[in-house]
Parts: sequence; structure tokens; C-alpha cells
Amino acid sequence: MFRNGNRILVAEAIDPTTGQQFYCPPGGGIEFGETSEVALRREIMEELETQIQDPCLLGVLENIFIYNGRQGHEIIFVYDGQLADRSLYDLDRFVGIESGGDPFDLIWLDINNLAPQMPPVYPDGLLNLLKKEQL
Repeated sequence: MFRNGNRILVAEAIDPTTGQQFYCPPGGGIEFGETSEVALRREIMEELETQIQDPCLLGVLENIFIYNGRQGHEIIFVYDGQLADRSLYDLDRFVGIESGGDPFDLIWLDINNLAPQMPPVYPDGLLNLLKKEQL
């Protein structure tokens, strides 16, 4: 998680099967032999072309979901950290690059202004984890 006041950095995504829009933080998978922190640093460098500073594990979430018509199951290590490229905090939105070279949109989403009619933030439990951490 990257935070900017009340805003969190999320990717805008759409399930190609259902057309449902949703938000999720940038990240990716852990390769064999990597720790979660090493994977985090690699994924952020690949996707955002910047380093991560001061990563701190906030918690672990288990997520069972359906995307593109297929069931998925993931264990998510949720880290808090700072982007080394401080200019990214001044933007409302910018583009990241998936490992396959496809671009994706990132926005700073104000979590205090979330409403039921807005696209959901995944994985389930992420916003509750952030609220607990702030206590």
C-alpha cells in the first residue's frame, strides 16, 4: 500500500467477463525462492519503475475470487511503504506497465469518499486492515 494522506494508490481494472470495474493495489506474484519483500520490490520496480522505501508488513489476507470466469485463490502480503519517486505523489493518475508490457491506469483513491455505488476495492478485507492499522 502506498498512501498519500487519505488516498491510496490503486489500479483501475475491469473483469473482462462481467464488465465489473474494481480497484486493487499494485503488486504481483512471488517467484520461487523470493521472500515477499523481495517480490514486492521487484514488482514495484517492474510496474512503476521506482524503488520502494521503508516497506512494513501490515498483515496477510486470503482472497478467493472469480476473475475472467475462473476461480482464483491467493495469499496476499500487504505492505505499507513509500515510493522513492516522490513526483508520483503529485499526480492524480498515471500509467504503470504489467510484466507482459500492457499498460494499466493507477489513481490515488480517497478512501474517505468511498460510496456503495463506487467500484469495490479488492482484495476483500484490505480496507478493514488499513483502518485497523490506523488505530
